[in-house]
Amino acid sequence: MDAARRELIETARALVTEMNLGNGNSAGGVGAAIRTVGGNVYTGVCIDLSSGLGFCAEVAAMAQMVTHRETQIEAVVAVTFGGILPPCGRCRETMSQIDPRNVDCTVIVSEAEDVRLHDLLPNHRWTRDENHDDG
Repeated sequence: MDAARRELIETARALVTEMNLGNGNSAGGVGAAIRTVGGNVYTGVCIDLSSGLGFCAEVAAMAQMVTHRETQIEAVVAVTFGGILPPCGRCRETMSQIDPRNVDCTVIVSEAEDVRLHDLLPNHRWTRDENHDDG
């Protein structure tokens, strides 16, 4: 397995924890790591709130990425106690809308399989705008 891929998986795996926030709320059941085309790695954990206002680990990692003024993802992975899982629909859409070039990013969906984000967005109608169009 590629060393950079393994490192990204292990970075996400190291974040997974059982953090009880009280009142039926928790955090850390999923950890995510994003490597940007600039080579930086951003991480996040999920927050599960009984009100439904929580968010996914990938969204937390994307917020950190955007905070550092980066938008283009090279690879992303989410890990839970049970292993690697693909991003949910909300996360897929968020990645594609933060930067349309992200439809070509690598999504690690299992220990042995990677796919492109566009493969997880069938019939998706993305567009490129003048700020991110490569031609």
